[in-house]
Amino acid sequence: MSVQELNNNKLRSSLSLTGIAFGIFCIIGVLATVDSLKKKVQTDIMALGSNTIYIDKWQYAGGPDYPWWKFVNRPLPKYDEVSFIKEKSSLAEYVSYSNGSSANLLYANYQINNVTINGISEDFNAIQKVDVSDGRYLTGSEFTRGNPVAVIGYENAISLFGTTPRAIGKTVVFNGHHVTIVGVIAKQGQSMVGGPFDFDHCLIISYRYFASLYNVLDNNLGPVIMVKAKDNVSSEALVQELEGIMRQLRKLSPTEDDNFALNDINLLSQNTNGLFSSLNIGGWAIAGLSLLVGAFGVANIMFVTVRERTSQIGLKKAIGAKSRTILTEFLLESAFLCIIGGLVGLFFVWLLATGLSTVMPFSIGIATNIIVLAFSICVGLGILSGIIPASIAARMNPVVAIRSK
Repeated sequence: MSVQELNNNKLRSSLSLTGIAFGIFCIIGVLATVDSLKKKVQTDIMALGSNTIYIDKWQYAGGPDYPWWKFVNRPLPKYDEVSFIKEKSSLAEYVSYSNGSSANLLYANYQINNVTINGISEDFNAIQKVDVSDGRYLTGSEFTRGNPVAVIGYENAISLFGTTPRAIGKTVVFNGHHVTIVGVIAKQGQSMVGGPFDFDHCLIISYRYFASLYNVLDNNLGPVIMVKAKDNVSSEALVQELEGIMRQLRKLSPTEDDNFALNDINLLSQNTNGLFSSLNIGGWAIAGLSLLVGAFGVANIMFVTVRERTSQIGLKKAIGAKSRTILTEFLLESAFLCIIGGLVGLFFVWLLATGLSTVMPFSIGIATNIIVLAFSICVGLGILSGIIPASIAARMNPVVAIRSK
């Protein structure tokens, strides 16, 4: 009967269901986009190292009142501090050091400008996972000896060699120094949070080799010490321990302020939750008005439908149909109409997500829980829209209803 009603009154039904479809399109579109963006941002943050503390001169959490003047004169983290932290810390599993610079990278007649050169220590890969798609990663002996070998980023390999397998074994030059490529990093894609490492456009070498080429006391791209906590150790506990270790290492008196920053990666992830919650609230506010208009449209259809079927309702009640059966019939029909509108809205969300995924730096997907939410909204809205006309139909006197025209 619901399908027949839609077929008999196509224009009326279409206009009334537009509000439902538009409301579902708005809310599911916003929720799907925000959910996908949240997953992308949190994945990028966790790529910086889960349960990891970055020891730096700069505090990463900023804002309009960021007191940069308090940090600019702080000393830079030094490679020698890594061994002291490893010796004194009982909660740290891995401690790594990274420093960077930039240079032009040459191979044959090809050149890439401003390539990031990252000099890293042995534990780096245990904190910042470097997935190698071709070749291999740096070995322990290459870290110890400071051999002139490197792992190159995916985009750099494509630019210089055309394909990633061709990069293995080739020698590239930067600042007059020759290094042999032993591995190519798997394509990472654009990060939403930035960070000190752009693995698609970098050249990774051992820190000992890096230190033989550069003045490591210069700021360069910013040296940093990364400390990963042991399993079942909270980042808060690790921060407290590292604060004492760093103050001891830097020989700070009790009255002196810290001249280092302990940046908890987990806190960066948690700070994003409030932003995404606000975006979701905005999406609900946008969709609320459309859903309200759509609900009035469906209610209007149901009022008209009850009036058109008054004689049928009377006949059904005369041959034994109970009031709750009539009530259920019209509520189901109202819910069905809203589900049709919701399906139309979901279809347009899918089209939008497919289109945006090709141009956005992250793919937009509609999670199962969001689809369930859409159908729940449709069913709930259908029941609310149809409850009054359905109640009127259920309370009809069969004799009066049969005699109506």
